[in-house]
Amino acid sequence: MTAGFVSESSPGERRVAMAPNAISALNKTGIELVMEADAGRNAGFPDQDYIEKGVRVASRKEVLDSAEVLLQVRVSDSPELRAGQTVIGFGDPLTEVAAMQALASRGVTFLAMELMPRITRAQSMDALSSMATISGYKAALLAADALPRMFPMLMTAAGTVAPAKVLVIGAGVAGLQAIATARRLGAVVSGYDIRTAVREQIESLGARFVVLDVAAEGAEDKGGYAKAMGEDFYRRQREALGNVLAEQNVVITTAAVPGKRAPVLITREMAERMSPGSVIVDIAAERGGNCELTRAGQTIEHHGIAILGPVNLPSTIPYHASQMYAKNIAAFLKYLVKDGKLNLNPEDEIVKETLVTQAGKIVHDKVAQASRPAS
Repeated sequence: MTAGFVSESSPGERRVAMAPNAISALNKTGIELVMEADAGRNAGFPDQDYIEKGVRVASRKEVLDSAEVLLQVRVSDSPELRAGQTVIGFGDPLTEVAAMQALASRGVTFLAMELMPRITRAQSMDALSSMATISGYKAALLAADALPRMFPMLMTAAGTVAPAKVLVIGAGVAGLQAIATARRLGAVVSGYDIRTAVREQIESLGARFVVLDVAAEGAEDKGGYAKAMGEDFYRRQREALGNVLAEQNVVITTAAVPGKRAPVLITREMAERMSPGSVIVDIAAERGGNCELTRAGQTIEHHGIAILGPVNLPSTIPYHASQMYAKNIAAFLKYLVKDGKLNLNPEDEIVKETLVTQAGKIVHDKVAQASRPAS
């Protein structure tokens, strides 16, 4: 079986689907790897690194024509994809419904990495968590760079410099990594999440868990992700959070609900209570943002407060992001291959949860439901 990967075509995407460090995991699968020349260059991997691992280098057209399985970072409907081809990658299937319908009509079999179930067997394939780690780390660095003060407390000849106060909203993988990074930089860090079960994780990183007098029953789904709550809950949450925000120098927001618009946690009025020079880094910007003022891909200033809406943060650290993603996708591909052939068993939980399109139609229940017109 031939698996291939090419240079990513999404604007600004610097990652590559397969990195040299992950290739050894596929050595005994009978898979032949073929790549487009310079596919890994933007991530810091020269062709020679792949050649030494036994990867064949070819033109983009040859890779696309010969690869039975195409490995990508970002998958979208493209005339380059052909009927009968299997594509694995991120495709945002719950929101990019038109693209999923187009892939199905093109006869492409698509497995979505972001739909990987959070079960023990699939832990090594959890690319969403890998990329969230990168995003949380980089968010803390962006905040430190934008803040007109230093993060750590310092004893200097000019006196004592007080530490910055950082609040991280959302204690998933990205939020916990943002907390850990801000702490390493010396800030006084607090964390908040509607799931009180994560309190121990926040405190284990040396941060203070913010307790709001807002009940959040059933805030977590069976996969460990935060669930969307009603507007009344978010209104009460915003009222309670306002007082906490007013005391912070930096707020990093990471709250996202799979397949839905990010909840608005910080209103204009709440942001205006922060002191001039404060910074908000909203890494949910691609999903609409947790802050009412966020503009995806932009940094704006409002009442002296900098509001950053970064997009595709993993692509800004392409070397390690590619290495981590490649390990996840290689583990997934190895799991799917039996006796040198792709085996998509619909009864297998991992296959069932990630398989979006097959045999000309959308086969994933949630994606199919999202693609139906509202009645």
